Parts: sequence; structure tokens; C-alpha cells
Amino acid sequence: MLTALLAAMLTVHASAGAADSPELPFQVERDVMIPMRDGVSLAANVYRPRQGQRFPVLLLRTPYGKPNDTWGDAKRYTAAGYALVAQDCRGRGKSQGTWDPFRHDPEDGVDTQRWVARQPWCNGSMGTSGGSYGGWTQWSAAPDAVPELKCMVPVVPFADVYDDIAYPGGAFQLALLLGWGAAVAGIALPPDKLDQAYRHLPLRTLGDQFEPKVGYINDWARHPTYDDYWKKRGIERRFADVTVPALNIGGWYDIFSKTTLELTDRVRETSRDPASRRNQVVLIGPWAHGVGARKVGELDFGEQAVINIGDLQFQWFEYWLKGATNGVQDWSAYRIFVMGENQWRNENEWPLQRTRFTPYYLHSRGNAATAKGDGTLDVTPPGAEPTDSFAYDGDQPVPTVGGNNLVGASAGPYDQSKIEERDDVLVYTSAPLDRDLEVTGPVKMVLHAASSAKDTDFTAKLVDVHPDGKAYNLCDGIVRARYRNGLDQPALLEPGKAERFEIDLWVTSNVFRRGHRLRVEVSSSSFPRFDRNANTGNEPGSDTELLTATQTVHHDAARPSHLLLPVIPRSP
Repeated sequence: MLTALLAAMLTVHASAGAADSPELPFQVERDVMIPMRDGVSLAANVYRPRQGQRFPVLLLRTPYGKPNDTWGDAKRYTAAGYALVAQDCRGRGKSQGTWDPFRHDPEDGVDTQRWVARQPWCNGSMGTSGGSYGGWTQWSAAPDAVPELKCMVPVVPFADVYDDIAYPGGAFQLALLLGWGAAVAGIALPPDKLDQAYRHLPLRTLGDQFEPKVGYINDWARHPTYDDYWKKRGIERRFADVTVPALNIGGWYDIFSKTTLELTDRVRETSRDPASRRNQVVLIGPWAHGVGARKVGELDFGEQAVINIGDLQFQWFEYWLKGATNGVQDWSAYRIFVMGENQWRNENEWPLQRTRFTPYYLHSRGNAATAKGDGTLDVTPPGAEPTDSFAYDGDQPVPTVGGNNLVGASAGPYDQSKIEERDDVLVYTSAPLDRDLEVTGPVKMVLHAASSAKDTDFTAKLVDVHPDGKAYNLCDGIVRARYRNGLDQPALLEPGKAERFEIDLWVTSNVFRRGHRLRVEVSSSSFPRFDRNANTGNEPGSDTELLTATQTVHHDAARPSHLLLPVIPRSP
């Protein structure tokens, strides 16, 4: 199901011809054709103040249709003495070439920067902006950026499609890739048809069910490992070559929550330019893919959550492109919204240096299925305890309810009570807390488990249980068993043999209030966010039928399954 946000992103803004409109407060050149290195030309609208000759330039590259003359940023920034260039990505809008998502943006972005830098109205300073795919177009060109690029503001961004979108934990991120991939191919499906499309098998022919067929969706499903196909659709992890100050903006419930922080981390750790290492800043709030809101999912995070992102972006550009003394020079590297207490806080590193990574162990008497079972969670290591088991049936997968979604399921925090009634969901819950407990940072599940299958999936979800019994999701993740030793080291399971699995639950910042309880759910599916594992061990994407697997979770002295939580010490 397409969200209103995605529908808005897909709205194509009309361009009304090539001539300037004297009645506008700025001058505009429409559909200026910018040549790329391979002879293809991409269309851009150029907005400039009516007074002056040379200006700092802001560049936006988007596949969603370049803005028209009513674009608010054009009015705001030209009035402040900037020129703007808004360009249709290759194969979109008025641009030439073939639309193949992600493939040409690294080269096209750099070529466009070079063109802008040569224009007589560019004063030698340039910044970039844009959200989601517009954040990608900034990051994709960053390692090879021209010297004139002085800063960028990627909102809900990503930089390597394989790592950040396609295969988290080795599982195909189905709802996003199919739902978004079909939408940007011009295919509009009602919710029932989209739900049916998610169940298509085999996975490697996902794009064939549409008319016309969408070949790039098939390609995504046919490349389950990080190969040359994906290297051409990312920056090849070249964070050392990024020398551009960046303000990354994201949300804890966004599809790019983890990567928003990691992009900043990796440049701060590895950039060959010391100044650029210092000048990476991230702001992350309690939001989903639309940033700046107060209410997300089923929770209201209060007035503190409401942020004017446009003003932050303006301050960033004023500082880096005009040298304004406006406080940007004093911004902390990480400004995070701590949920639960619903307050912003400045930090200097990620993870926080004062973090105490604390294991919370799974316990039960062998009946942890459902929230009514006997699963418990605490800091005491287990002794001799029986296992918990459940059956994973791909024809009846656990539905995705809330979380880090854009299409296919709701985004944000939602009560998980219905999910926790299922007998294929193991539930482990702490006692009510006698004091506040802050969890801020990367969250990991260490699971000792066996399966009757040669390949399967395991999922885990961190949940905050409120005193009224409502259980709100914070973060979750998945691991495909064949990739338990690394995405570059596939190995099938020996049925019945217990193995150690690490499940990356991404990131969060939340204060579990006194009287609340911590909870973790363990299962084997989250559909349609992730594709269903067929449990066969066959070549990924080739199965046309789904087998049922029996899953066994161990939690004893030799195999202590646990959550590893980033606990932040707090004053009593």
C-alpha cells in the first residue's frame, strides 16, 4: 500500500516551457539540457535572483519530477542570494536516457556538478539538498565531488543500495523494493493487488507479474550477494574519499535509520580530510520517512519532536556557502531525540562512549510462545533450561505491523498485542522496572537456535511494554541463516544442529520508564517487509513452493540467547 508520502513523492511537477516569467520574483530557465559523459542530456530548471551576476548554487537531483515555478525553496533561496538547479534524473521527466534506479546517479551527479561549476552565474560554491532518493543522489556523487561542492544536506539518505536497502541481514527487503520499484515504474496497484504481488513466486521473476514487466525488480532479486551489479549502484563503501561537510537528517522509524547514523560515523572515522571528519553532523528524531512530525504511528512524541527542517538546512547553507556566523560552527556531531522522555540531546560520538552493553537473557520453562507464555527476560545468565519451539510456515507469515517501513505496512510505533497472540512468536518479557532505563545505540540479538530446514530466517524485535499492557515496537531485524557467518560466506544449516545467530536490530534511543517492561519477540518472518524464506536451501529466489520449518531456540548455560542492549547510565 503506497503511503501518502510516497504518492506525494511520485507527483510530477509540470514545467511550463523554456521562457522566463517576468512576473516571478526570480528568473527561471526551464528544461536546460545538461550533457553527461556518455552523450545523454538531463533536463534541469535553473532559478536565479533577478539582481546580481554570480551566486552560490544549490543542486537538487530527483526522479520524482523537478519542481515548478511555485517551488517554495526557489522563492526563499533566490531572495537570499542563491541560484538553484533542479534536475530530473536519467530517464525521468524531460531527461533523456533509460530509467534504471540507482545505476547512473554516481556519474550523472558528478557530471552535473561539473556543469554547474562552469556556469558564469556560479560563484564557485555549491551545496546539494534533497530527501530519500534525493539524499542518495547527493551521497552517490560525494566520493568524486568537484572542489566547488562545499556542503550537502541529505534527508533520510542512503549510499550503498545493497547494504542500505536491498538485503539487510541477507533477506530481500520485499515491500520497499517491490512496492517502490513498481510505483516508480508507473504501476499503481490497489492494496489488495499489492498484497497479492508480494506473494509472487519465484522471487526472481517478481517484476514479470506487471504489465509492462519491470526488469530491474527481477535484477534486484537475482543478485542476493554484494557483486559487481551492486558495486555500480553505490559508492563502493568509499567513505574515506568523502570530503564534503554533511548534515544528515533521519528518524528512528525511517527505512534508513541505521544508515543515517552510519554514513556520518564512517566519514568521521575514515575520511582522508581531517576537516571533513569533524564536519559530519546528524540529527535523528522519532520520525518515519517523513521527518519533523509530532505524532508517529500510534504515539505522540510531544511538541519537542516538531522541527522545522527547512530552517536547519538554510542555516547549514548560510554557514558553509556564505560564511555566516549563525551557530552552526557549534553544533554537536549527533543530535538525537530520546524517546520515552521525549527530549533532544547532543552527543559527540556514536555509539556513546559511556554505553554499557548489557546482555538481557532469555528464560522460560519451555512455553514462551505468545505473550501469555512463560518467557522472561533479565540480566541473570541461564542455567539448565528447556528449549522453546515453534513452526514457521511461509504461507502464514507473521505480518509486519509498524516499524521501519515506507510501503506495504504502517511505519512507526504500533501496539504489537495481536502479533503476540500468535503461537509462532516467542515472547520474553522483563519484570516491571523499578527505575528508568535508557537504551540508546545499536541493538543486537544473539540467538542460539536450530531449525529442521537447511536454510531459514530468524527475526527479533525490541518492544516497550507500557503499564496498560500495550506493547510498542522500537526496532527489529532479521538474519537469513545461510548468511549467519557473513553475507560473503553463505553456508547451509545442518538440520537440527544449534547455531549462533547475530540479528542486527538496527538503532534506537528510548527511556523505558519506571513501571514499563522490556520485551523481545523472536520469530522467523516479518511480511511483507522481508521476503519469506522457503526453508529449502535452494538457490535464493528460485523457489515456487514454501516448506514449513520447526524452529528451536536454546537458552541455557552453554547457549545463552540474549539481547545485547546499549544501556546508558543515568542519575538516580
